Amino acid sequence: MIEDLLRPQHLLIILGIAILFFGPQKLPELGKGLGRGIRGFKESLRDVSSDTPTEAKDNHDSTSRPA
Repeated sequence: MIEDLLRPQHLLIILGIAILFFGPQKLPELGKGLGRGIRGFKESLRDVSSDTPTEAKDNHDSTSRPA
């Protein structure tokens, strides 16, 4: 069902509606803001994924030791 929504004809219609709604001057600003948000989100995911194995290993080591 979702693959039917992303056909080229549908994307052109969505782009046309966006141009009518926001205007051609505002669209580049919106695209830049969206790109910065996605980039920040990806960087945060990388930071979390690089920290997670170390923390999981530390937690595993501390719980496996006999008291």
